[in-house]
Amino acid sequence: MTKPFAVEVGRRVRTLRRLYGLSLSELAQRASIGKATLSGLETGTRNPTLETLYAISTQLRIPLAVLLADPDPAGRPEEVHGTAVSATLLETFTDHEATSELYRIRIRPGITQVSPPHQRGVTEHLTVFSGSARVGPARRPVVVPAGGHAHWPADVPHIYTTANGDEVHASLTIRHRLCEAAVTFPRATGLSRQEVS
Repeated sequence: MTKPFAVEVGRRVRTLRRLYGLSLSELAQRASIGKATLSGLETGTRNPTLETLYAISTQLRIPLAVLLADPDPAGRPEEVHGTAVSATLLETFTDHEATSELYRIRIRPGITQVSPPHQRGVTEHLTVFSGSARVGPARRPVVVPAGGHAHWPADVPHIYTTANGDEVHASLTIRHRLCEAAVTFPRATGLSRQEVS
């Protein structure tokens, strides 16, 4: 993650935390992350992991994409890293039922990433382009080979790992029902309705 991108992510986290009326300590406690970690994230001096950003977005009941700086069509898309997964936000879009976040992801071999439950009603949809992934609810993951697709409820703990030792390249769409994702932000936040609905 480049410095300007990290600074913008930190600005968004700080703006949203204040909008929700939470102190640094309160959000850190609710998200089960260290206060120093959250402080470093907000000032742009610490690169956030996917796990940290998901913990924050889940506590604020917003899609992860709200915390990420907008993709720059003219530049190289930013990649955010987790324990096993690296993700690049490509686009967000809304239809009459849901807001969706589209990511390009890589799953590195030999590691399992556990994602905590997202908001109620959130689903994830994975299409594998190369490699073979073992993904889905932690209690009932499925193997998805190259060319395959799977979807699962993401409001339960779910995992990402490889199934055959090769790095996986895939797309991941995260769908939020509109009634769960819709949040209106004052203009002063600098966050548009499209980014949060």
